[in-house]
Amino acid sequence: MNFEVTILGSGSATPTYARNPSAQVLHTEDEQFLIDCGEATQIQLARYKIKYHRINHIFISHLHGDHYLGLMGLLSTMHLQGRTTAIHIYAAAELEEIIQLHLKVSISTLRFEIFFHPLLFKTGQIIFENESIEVTEIELNHRIPCSGFLFKEKERPRKINKEKIEQYQIPLQMIPGIKAGEDFLLPDGKCIPNAELTTEPKKIRSYAYCSDTKYDEKVLEAVKGIDLLYHESTFLHEMLDRANETYHTTALQAGEIAKKAEVKQLLIGHFSARYSDTAILLKEAKQIFKNTLVAEEGKTFGIQ
Repeated sequence: MNFEVTILGSGSATPTYARNPSAQVLHTEDEQFLIDCGEATQIQLARYKIKYHRINHIFISHLHGDHYLGLMGLLSTMHLQGRTTAIHIYAAAELEEIIQLHLKVSISTLRFEIFFHPLLFKTGQIIFENESIEVTEIELNHRIPCSGFLFKEKERPRKINKEKIEQYQIPLQMIPGIKAGEDFLLPDGKCIPNAELTTEPKKIRSYAYCSDTKYDEKVLEAVKGIDLLYHESTFLHEMLDRANETYHTTALQAGEIAKKAEVKQLLIGHFSARYSDTAILLKEAKQIFKNTLVAEEGKTFGIQ
């Protein structure tokens, strides 16, 4: 089953020929979640052949332009292509005002409804869930209210061994209990242990998106032990003063967060336009946390 993230934009405030502003898509078993929507995100979706009519949920970390200025264009294109399915947007409450103002001054009405879900910028706040996944907020430390997002699969029931069910002629009404871990008693009183009737479910997978933030260990508990952490790495550590001034993180500090949180993998992005080669940022992060990857545009990172 899919659980993977495709990078659409990995740059910071100033776009370059090589990098677009922040945007990525998380593909799960039954959803495609758009995370941030910098300028030209719709072009990136087309370039990397991601069908945006399948995107029903959009998460915007904060209201700096490089994280949401592509949203109105994307919504307009969806409208022009005849979309009627509702869109859910999770963002600061003010974004609803911004979008409604765009529609008002252009005398436009979208074919589809938009449901706005205002963020509380509070770690652990559940903002979305379905049968297979839960999304919670991660409070970040930026110049304006900013939220990261933790996407985590829900626990699955154990998998039924069909051969054993047939062998012991187990009634269908007993299956839910066996999936939940119950044993089965034969008519003669013999107990068939659950371990014989079922197999372990696939492990729970998790992904955290931490966009603009200065170094802050308050995030450690929220991302403890997750499979993949995306963490901004705007500057090299030699520019620590600039990072603190602008409420951003260095590549070295991102490595420190990953190491202290004991995550499985670190994915760095949100690179300053001053760096044409991200290899130097990767090298710095790897000094602290070896299992670090670079958020390259168009690349998909599977989460096992």
